[in-house]
Amino acid sequence: MRTSSSKVLFKPVLLLGALLCTVAVAAAQEPPALPAPPAEPAPPMLPALAWEAPPLEPFTATYQALYKGKEAGDATMRVTHTGGAQWRVDMQVVGRRGFASVLGLNLEQSTVFEKQGEVYVPLSQATVRKGLFLGKKVTGTYNWQAGTAQWVGDLKKERTQPIPLQPGDQSALLINLAIMRDARPGAQMHYRYVDVGRVRQHDYQAAPDTENVQVGELSYNALRVYRTNGGNDETILWVANGVPTPVRILQREDGEDRIDLRLIEYQGV
Repeated sequence: MRTSSSKVLFKPVLLLGALLCTVAVAAAQEPPALPAPPAEPAPPMLPALAWEAPPLEPFTATYQALYKGKEAGDATMRVTHTGGAQWRVDMQVVGRRGFASVLGLNLEQSTVFEKQGEVYVPLSQATVRKGLFLGKKVTGTYNWQAGTAQWVGDLKKERTQPIPLQPGDQSALLINLAIMRDARPGAQMHYRYVDVGRVRQHDYQAAPDTENVQVGELSYNALRVYRTNGGNDETILWVANGVPTPVRILQREDGEDRIDLRLIEYQGV
């Protein structure tokens, strides 16, 4: 979807009239001056475009993947409605042109979750990493009745221990969807990341205004959202009004671009 912005310029036109009169009769009185016509009212200010969070709907989005600024592969994010209040979000990164050899893996992630009102509640999570000489698989369960989340698979022992859950806990993929739901110009967003046996606080800040973002041949009027507490690991997302997925996701380390996902296309399912 291509968006563009334009300015409507109101250019008032001043109509100047002059009446040249020759009075031949000296006794005639000069007619009274006509009152000046009332000034035209100023054109009304156009209202600022209201920011509308995209509804949670099924979609498939395809991204170009860059590694350290070089084209390296592609990625697909997919949201599926599996019935009732239950949904699933998947992300697959496929390495090409040396991407897999550089990172040593291809990546598949998924989270099954419920939509409870406006809250996304994770139920299960899976991560599969594939490489030439390695392969790892991890699965996790968010047991809300027991109040714990736990992962099994190719993990260090300390990361297989139960983690006490708190309301609002999110997986990595759900944070992306939550940002799409919560982002507003100038907004602050706070999420508790519970994924793959780890707990972290993720805090984000949205820019006060949108900016033009060029992604391939498409130009988006997008809002920049960046993590404020990641230290040397930066995460920046650009979200466009009405688009259900980030138009760009950039991960930086020590001030340098590392993984850069740029939206190529998206479509509803």
